[in-house]
Amino acid sequence: MSKVGRQFDLIAFDWDGTLFDSTAIISRCIQEAVRDVGGTVPSDTAASYVIGMALMPALAHAAPDVPVSKHAELGARYRHHYLAHQHDIILFDGVLPMLTELKARQYSLTVATGKSRRGLDEALLDVQLHGVFDGSRTADETQGKPHPRMLQELMREFGVAPERTLMVGDTTHDLQMALNAGCASVGVGYGAHPTDTFAALQPRFVAHSVAELHDWLLQHG
Repeated sequence: MSKVGRQFDLIAFDWDGTLFDSTAIISRCIQEAVRDVGGTVPSDTAASYVIGMALMPALAHAAPDVPVSKHAELGARYRHHYLAHQHDIILFDGVLPMLTELKARQYSLTVATGKSRRGLDEALLDVQLHGVFDGSRTADETQGKPHPRMLQELMREFGVAPERTLMVGDTTHDLQMALNAGCASVGVGYGAHPTDTFAALQPRFVAHSVAELHDWLLQHG
């Protein structure tokens, strides 16, 4: 049910680059995987652009000269490098207090991510995150971003209409998904994509820090 005096009931968060400070590590893992299979190593910008997409479409986009016959190996090499660094990835400062306060205000908090189900479930084992999120969708169990199905499934699960749903993410893939689903969005400027690419996708706000995001959600969410 809608709560009086606020715009949204369901908030969906992207994971990498929005809640977790993982952009640089993921970009390096993509570059190392491409190097391992003999492809042209993408630039930092090209590697970070694909963050948020489902894994294999992301790798294929970042390494267009790697033949399809090597995609399985490319994916395996990425996972190898990521697993070696996954424990280096931490929440951005301020994320946990923000989520805790939103939870106390009875928002339905969810995750919509390009991660795999296995990868997300492993991350959610973090004791700090126990019980914080009410639901989630991953790219390997539904359609990857920017297809709207992740958000559509979450809205259906929680019985929330698009106009009462907000997507928060750091990439154009997140904001385009929200637009495709008929939902509002907020962009964050401390993740993978430059904020000058956001305007055409009509976010309600662009936060340049977790503190700005927290304040906006409390005042306007």
